Amino acid sequence: MIPLYFLGAICIGYFLGAIPFGRIYVRYFRGIDILDVGSGRTGGTNSLRAGGLTIGLLTSLSDVLKGIVAVLIVRLVFGNFVPADLMPWLEASAGVFSVIGHNWSIYVGFRGGAGTGPNVGWASAVFPPMFPVAFIVMAGMLYFVGWASVASMMMGVIIPIVFIIIAITGRWAGLVAITPAYIVGGLLTALIVAYSLRGNFVRLFKGEERIVGLRARWKNQPGNAPS
Repeated sequence: MIPLYFLGAICIGYFLGAIPFGRIYVRYFRGIDILDVGSGRTGGTNSLRAGGLTIGLLTSLSDVLKGIVAVLIVRLVFGNFVPADLMPWLEASAGVFSVIGHNWSIYVGFRGGAGTGPNVGWASAVFPPMFPVAFIVMAGMLYFVGWASVASMMMGVIIPIVFIIIAITGRWAGLVAITPAYIVGGLLTALIVAYSLRGNFVRLFKGEERIVGLRARWKNQPGNAPS
């Protein structure tokens, strides 16, 4: 039965994560296909580029919710049937596959985003303070640094680091028990995000990476563009 539990958690995570909210919102509100705009990704940054701030934020929050809901559904469906020590592994499986589904969505020809939204989502379902941490990190990095890829990768690294710190120090023990399952899940999603952003890193090293936020506005002002 245990393999069936994992299969169920994987399917829940993947098919929820695969919902391309960015494409849905941009097509509905702007009448264009996000796959043909900018990076062609369906995540929050390209939704911001294709549809504006409101659609970008709506997409980002919806993508976060995919990861949260995947974990909550796994708890609801399997909580009364599996041993307590197995549940974290099922939750982490759903979280990892929500990121995989987001990045390689069956609904849009196995295209998608970079995985940051559902990654933050499943980690927040496990450890709720992760959401405000992610908001501060992502908003600050995007506004002041302007490289969405760097912000996404930084958040991808922060998640397993936070889990490891909690596991070692015992802090927040009354809120959540961090097990190796969550740490493994965080490390796997960090690798998935890094793999999905490999093209961005190449452009970053070449000085060709797209920028957003305050730096983008500064660069677009007359006299600030590079000669």
